[in-house]
Amino acid sequence: MEHDSKEPVAPPPARFEDLGLSDDMLDILEDVGYESPSPIQASFIPLALSGVDCTGQARTGTGKTAAFAIPILETIDPESDVTQALVLCPTRELSEQVANEIMKLRGNRDVRCAVLVGGRPINKQLNELRQGVIVAIGTPGRVIDLLTRRALDLSKLKMVVLDEADRMLDIGFRPDIEKILKRCPESRQTLLLTATLPPPVERLARRYMRDPQGVDLSKDAVVVQTIDQYFCTVDEDRKFGLLVRLLARERPQQALIFTRTKRGADRLFNKFYGRLPNVEAIHGDLPQKQRDRVMQSFRDGKIRMLIATDVVGRGIDVSGISHIINYDVPESCDDYVHRIGRTGRLSSDEPGRAFTFVTRQQGKELTNIEMRINKLLESFHIDGYEPCRDDRRRNGRAASEGSDIASA
Repeated sequence: MEHDSKEPVAPPPARFEDLGLSDDMLDILEDVGYESPSPIQASFIPLALSGVDCTGQARTGTGKTAAFAIPILETIDPESDVTQALVLCPTRELSEQVANEIMKLRGNRDVRCAVLVGGRPINKQLNELRQGVIVAIGTPGRVIDLLTRRALDLSKLKMVVLDEADRMLDIGFRPDIEKILKRCPESRQTLLLTATLPPPVERLARRYMRDPQGVDLSKDAVVVQTIDQYFCTVDEDRKFGLLVRLLARERPQQALIFTRTKRGADRLFNKFYGRLPNVEAIHGDLPQKQRDRVMQSFRDGKIRMLIATDVVGRGIDVSGISHIINYDVPESCDDYVHRIGRTGRLSSDEPGRAFTFVTRQQGKELTNIEMRINKLLESFHIDGYEPCRDDRRRNGRAASEGSDIASA
């Protein structure tokens, strides 16, 4: 699969007017306040509008959703009741976000959308499909369920979008994705959006896409510079003390704290519960209603700090996030890319800040991250706190942590 041509490529246009969009879409973009396309939008939208299969690789938070939502809305026939576009997402939360973006960009047109995800009443989704859905957005598991029930008809599909394809494969959706793609018309257009392009994603693209053209902005230096990235060397049993002091020093507008496990997220939340207001945790074991409530509160700015695992964290798209803190080093370098992509958003004038807690045994993992992003992380230290054990005993450390939480 070829992605890059060796011939010089002209810089992408910097205006929506230059992307070949309809006058109606240009009016909608102006109404919703979209002034100029991001690099991924400027490069990806004209390709998608040309009808070819294409892959788009860019860091999370650079406008990938609109990059495929706009071509969907420009391609479908709003006068028809049949399902013409299917968007597959790794999580329920991301499915909701995609649906919200499409509904925002549809303007006054009657483009009926349905969110097809598990953890929600299936009868409501069945009723929506019976009434006619033009754009279906959902997770692979629920889509397979609806196909099995013959409630979802993909025979008239014009476009399939695989959003955050790398994460869908990470969490085991490949068999479901393949089953779904085999049920789609061969004449469909397939768009694949991803933050990273590991070999499994490339193999999927080669097998189910027709001569895909690629846009790769994942190593765009301008994007990397929108986030100040640091690492903090710390002993495992002193991470919490470091986190408390870091919050007190930084005073983030909104912070997203990543842990590796659900149990770790709960443990960290319980340490803050009752001591710091506006803190919540979110992970896959929570009931869907609770996850929805937490996510909405976070988007509304009512939650100042959210503790999350990677899978759920990928569904978080909030413009107010100023700080990402990797309480645990991510399991893979690509997970690091996804995590820090939650800050340094397009709508922010200030660079986001990302901190990664690294134990002295995790030097190799830190090096792998730096090689992946082609950037050295800067060491960060808080005066007055020793994050690594030495021979001296520090009296009153727990009491000091309690005081710092109150001031965070």
